[in-house]
Parts: sequence; C-alpha cells; structure tokens
Amino acid sequence: MTEDRVYNVLFLCTHNSARSVMAECLLNREGKGRFRAFSAGSQPSGRINPYVRDLIERLGFPTADLRSKTWDEFATPDAPHMDFVFTVCDNAAGEVCPVWPGHPVTAHWGFPDPSSAQGTDAERTAFTADVFRQIDRRIRAFVSLPLASLDRLALKKTLDNMAHAGGDEA
Repeated sequence: MTEDRVYNVLFLCTHNSARSVMAECLLNREGKGRFRAFSAGSQPSGRINPYVRDLIERLGFPTADLRSKTWDEFATPDAPHMDFVFTVCDNAAGEVCPVWPGHPVTAHWGFPDPSSAQGTDAERTAFTADVFRQIDRRIRAFVSLPLASLDRLALKKTLDNMAHAGGDEA
C-alpha cells in the first residue's frame, strides 16, 4: 500500500441505513482525499434511519447522494476496486459476502444499532449520537494508520485489534 493513492473503502451493514452510512460520511470527511468511502447492505432497507439523517445533516455532512443500497452494486466488474471492506454490524459479519474483486483487506468493526434504540426521541437521538462518536473514534484511528509501512498481514492484525479496543483507540 502506498500513501500517494486514494483507498476505496466499503462499509457493510445488513440494512445500510445507520452505522454503515455514518462510517461512509465520516471517512469521506476525515480521510481528506486519501480515502473514498462507500456503504451498502445485504438487505437494504431503502431508506436512511431518520435519526442518523438528522444527526449527519446537523453536523454538516452532505446527504444528497446518500441512499440505502445493496452490496451487489460493489461486486460487479465495473464497480470501484475496494482496498478495504468493513462490516459494522454483527448480522452482516455473519453473512456470506460476495467475492470482492481484488481481495480487499477485511475486518469486522461491530457497533450498536441505532435502529434498535428504544425510548423517547431524545433518548434515541442520544443513542445515535453515541454510536456516531464510537464510529468517529474508530475512523480517526484508521486514517492515522501508516498504511504504506504496514504489510497486508500486519494491517489485517491492526484492523482486527482496533475492533477489540472498544472504539476508544484514538
């Protein structure tokens, strides 16, 4: 891996409505041109979670192009070549994923599901914001990795270890 190229990253979740969308937004912003992020789901819901959409809009992220989509869009020969594929929900991690062209580095970074939040609007909003902060910490740690100096095996181990750090590695 080299530092002078743009790395394509795909975030996967079952419904592609919350965690994967937040990760896509965060990496596109935090990656500052070094990364190009995408998100998709195995069984897309067809909509972005309204609490997630509200949060990312309030934080100034562009949302016009966000949509819940199937991961099949990224498994075709004309799809962008992925360098990394992260599952961000436990369900997607347990599913049989497509074979990704180019054999990207993969890891599972599980996060709580904002769509499962219960309670008042304020409680659901707070839960979504907490998950967003967890993903943000992980993304910031990821973008700070010295990708050019890590071989594939060391990179895989580092990414897997980040998942066990509880999102507090940065």
